[in-house]
Amino acid sequence: MGRGRLEAFSDGVIAILITIMVLELKVPHEPTFEALSELVPVFSSYLLSFVFLGIYWNNHHHMLHTTTRVNGRILWANLHLLFWLSLVPFVTHWMGENHLAAIPTAMYGAVLFLAAIAFTILQMTIIADQGPDSLLKRAVGNAWKEKASLACYTAAMPLAFLNTWLAFALYVVVIAMWLVPDRRIEAATRERDAMAMQASEAARERPII
Repeated sequence: MGRGRLEAFSDGVIAILITIMVLELKVPHEPTFEALSELVPVFSSYLLSFVFLGIYWNNHHHMLHTTTRVNGRILWANLHLLFWLSLVPFVTHWMGENHLAAIPTAMYGAVLFLAAIAFTILQMTIIADQGPDSLLKRAVGNAWKEKASLACYTAAMPLAFLNTWLAFALYVVVIAMWLVPDRRIEAATRERDAMAMQASEAARERPII
């Protein structure tokens, strides 16, 4: 199976999740800045989750771009990732409506932690299918960004019960790490494409006997 259908389905799910989140931004009943200011916690949570989902969409696209085929294990690993991402609108609204209360903020981190684990499982499943010398394996390397993200989520969950803004800050740190598209995969993809082009040009220049 090619990767096109898997990528299209995943894109659709993420787009729906973003739409669900924005619908939770209720219009104020009064035309005042004071009424609008009451939406700041909800909007902050929405903005944070919007960027997180955008990062997942971006890196999911880059990761699938390294694959040449998709099997059943990859399909289920992808569904596992989408399951945890589908809970992002719920915890986002819960955290925003309760003005970054401890339990919702910690649960927000738990969902992000499990989504990160699911992304790692999908990554490992693709590598297992493509082989240890696959493009994705070479691009990921020691996966330091993935490990650092998990460390931030692990610290943020208990920290939310001491200071929710510090936990929120750790979520922003993860965003800062991933905001730029994954250049490890981009570099490996460019190298692959350049080698393929060279091979194609060499084949055209080879004399036909």
